[in-house]
Amino acid sequence: MKICLLLPAYNESKTIGQIIQETSEFISEVVVIDDGSSDETAEIASACGVVCLANVTNCGKGNALKKGFAYAIENGYELVFTMDSDGQHRPADIPRFLAHFDNTHPDILIGARATKNSRTSMPFHRWVNNRLISYVGSKLCGQSVPDFQSGYRLIQADVLRRVRLETERYEMESELLIKAGRLGFRIESLPIQTRYGDEVSHIKPLREMWLFTRLLFRSL
Repeated sequence: MKICLLLPAYNESKTIGQIIQETSEFISEVVVIDDGSSDETAEIASACGVVCLANVTNCGKGNALKKGFAYAIENGYELVFTMDSDGQHRPADIPRFLAHFDNTHPDILIGARATKNSRTSMPFHRWVNNRLISYVGSKLCGQSVPDFQSGYRLIQADVLRRVRLETERYEMESELLIKAGRLGFRIESLPIQTRYGDEVSHIKPLREMWLFTRLLFRSL
């Protein structure tokens, strides 16, 4: 199957080169979507020889991913990986995703951070948001999804062709799951470990909760 990996990136010049190098060992087609970075993210990605799409201004992670999804569909990719560019996700888990997909063929496979470990390793405000959103989101999509906000995903292209995405920021990842679940697409999870270091999160907890709450009411 034809596979690509999407890396939405905003001011990730410290990590993007290493992430590209590590992921390229497993996926030959890597696409960076630079979301209006003010640092050298785009230049580093281009120097690594991967496809680099760009937003002139910062439009949000959801917008960047939608640009990547459109590229993947236009170029005939059948499977689409998404991964964060800040070094949280381990590229070494890619073979585990592919092996799981070969066994059960889910429509969406999510890398779920282990609940027991995430409480101590994940910043507290993000843990609270994630637990609440995962609970409500699972109810809305009709399937149990223990880590609704994980950006480490393997998605069949048919999902992206059929789900109409309307949001632009972090809530878009939740919107995708809710709408996919309601269309009958099967969502599965794969336990993963994450690496939390001194990276600066671009997530604003209050804004994120407000955006999800608005999405929730639109989904009812």
